[in-house]
Amino acid sequence: MKQGEIDYLKNIGAAEAQLAYGKPFSYPTCSKNLVDLGIIMALLPTPPARLLDLGCGTGWTSAFFARRGYHVTGQDIAPDMLEFAERNRARYQAQNLDFVLSDYESLNFAEPFDCAVFYDSLHHAVDERAALQSAYRALRPGGILITHEPGVGHADSADAKRAMELYGVTERDMPPAHIRDLCRAIGYSRFEFLPDPALTLISTHQLNLASLTRFYQPVWRRLRDLLRLFNDKELRHGGLCVITK
Repeated sequence: MKQGEIDYLKNIGAAEAQLAYGKPFSYPTCSKNLVDLGIIMALLPTPPARLLDLGCGTGWTSAFFARRGYHVTGQDIAPDMLEFAERNRARYQAQNLDFVLSDYESLNFAEPFDCAVFYDSLHHAVDERAALQSAYRALRPGGILITHEPGVGHADSADAKRAMELYGVTERDMPPAHIRDLCRAIGYSRFEFLPDPALTLISTHQLNLASLTRFYQPVWRRLRDLLRLFNDKELRHGGLCVITK
């Protein structure tokens, strides 16, 4: 399975690899990706802080974090992903950014990080507990880990099944409840969950239209009710987890 991750870019072909290099702007999910990253930045410690970007792929997230002012180390298991990442570092003129070729399930760093991020990457792990333990070792006491991962049903989606069949990659459900339980067992001290930002915005917009028409209730009250609804669903849906060492 890990070899599939290493060979992913060459297996998808040159045209698709160029789309991956251009992410987020080359993807139809661009607006969602930018919303996700903006909210992640709002949850991180303020820069300058040392940030570990786990499974960074072509490095666009690492470059954006660095442009925000963080001192960033981007990690990925695939050499050609990091070749694109180096190109993205130059394209975005990102300072205070370096990359390391490694497996995020077995990381060791000499200096601790203030924060770490898995952005749509933990669900590719063969052993997600080992990956979360690596992040734990990398963080200073009180450091923050943020994950943004798909929930229950992802592995059974058509796109995930196709990727596994054609490219031999790992595609797994990674619901917040599972992340929470692993992190508690590892020794993280605190866990918080936020619903997927794009799903929240869409649902809130639809809910508010009906509410304003029928009940004229304030937006903040409907948003509060919506967040309570998501938090009561046993953390099965994808979303953001904010975890403290």
